[in-house]
Amino acid sequence: MTVVASPDAVCELCEAVPFTRQYSSDDICWVAECESCSVPMVVWRPHGTEPDEATLSHMLAALRRAATECFGADGRWFLDRHMRQIPDHFHAHARPDRWPTR
Repeated sequence: MTVVASPDAVCELCEAVPFTRQYSSDDICWVAECESCSVPMVVWRPHGTEPDEATLSHMLAALRRAATECFGADGRWFLDRHMRQIPDHFHAHARPDRWPTR
């Protein structure tokens, strides 16, 4: 597991200011609607990029629950783990199948 101290600049994901729809939150992660793309996003609470397998499994299960709530139980969404805008803090998105970057 790789956890690093937050950089000198303030990390948006470390701040975790709740102003979008919140799906869930616990001591490992939180799941909310992404401010940038309006889809469910899971965020690891510690500032880091490589959670261990158990932590990753926990987070992705939380994201799957939010994706089912948002997109329905038919599974018409995909997991996007590419960290585009904030590459130094683990997060992942659930995107609908019609998402243009797939």
